Amino acid sequence: MITLTTLLQTLPPDSLTNPVLTPIATEQQMNMLDMAWKGGWIMIILAALSLVCFYILIERILVIRRAGKEDPLFMERIRDYISEGERKSAIHYCRTVDTPSARMIEKGITRLDRPIADVQAAIENVGNFEVAKLEKGLTIMATISSGAPMIGFLGTVTGMVKAFFEMANAGNNIDITLLSGGIYEAMITTVGGLIVGIIAMFAYNYLVTLVDGVVNNMEGKTMAFLDLLNESAQKAP
Repeated sequence: MITLTTLLQTLPPDSLTNPVLTPIATEQQMNMLDMAWKGGWIMIILAALSLVCFYILIERILVIRRAGKEDPLFMERIRDYISEGERKSAIHYCRTVDTPSARMIEKGITRLDRPIADVQAAIENVGNFEVAKLEKGLTIMATISSGAPMIGFLGTVTGMVKAFFEMANAGNNIDITLLSGGIYEAMITTVGGLIVGIIAMFAYNYLVTLVDGVVNNMEGKTMAFLDLLNESAQKAP
C-alpha cells in the first residue's frame, strides 16, 4: 500500500518549493466598443451617418409637433372674424397662431375679393411650400437607411480582400486564426451598416407618419375655409 509519505518522497524536490501552475484559459468577452474599433474607417463613416440620422430625427420631431399644435377653436374664430368683416383681425390671429394651417388660411383671407378658384389655388401653393418645409431632411434620412447597409457591405468586402491577401503572403505558414480574425473584423462593418440602416428606416417612417398627420390637418382646415367662403357667397345678395 502506497502511503502519502512514500508518494511525497517520489516527487522531485523542486516540485514542493516551486510548484508549476497550469494557466486556465478564460473565455474572451465581446465588447461593442472594441468591435466597432476593429471595423476600421468604414465604422467612422457609419458613426457619422448615425449622428446625422439622430439629429434629423430629433429636430424634425420638434418642428412637426410644433406645427401640429393649434387652437381647437381656430376655425370658429376665423368664421366669426370673417362674418363680422374683420379681415385684419383674422390675419393678425393667423400670424399669432403661426402654424402651417394658419399661414394657409392667412393667404386665403388676403384673397377674399377674388374668385374661390383663385383663393383655393393660393392656399394650395402655400400648402405645398409648408409640406416641403416639414419634409426637410427626410430625403437624407431615406438615403441613410438604404445606403448604410451598402457601406457596411463594402467594408466587409474590403476586409475579406485584406484577409485573403494576408493569407496569400503567409505562404505555407497559413494559420486558421489569420483567416478567421480577418473575417471577424470584416463582418463587423456589415453589422454596423445594418444597425444604422434599420434605425434610419424606422425613424424615416415615423417622421413620415407625423408629417401625414399635419398634412391631413392642413387639408381639413382648407376644406373648412372653402366651405366658409361658399356659405358667405350664398348669403351675399
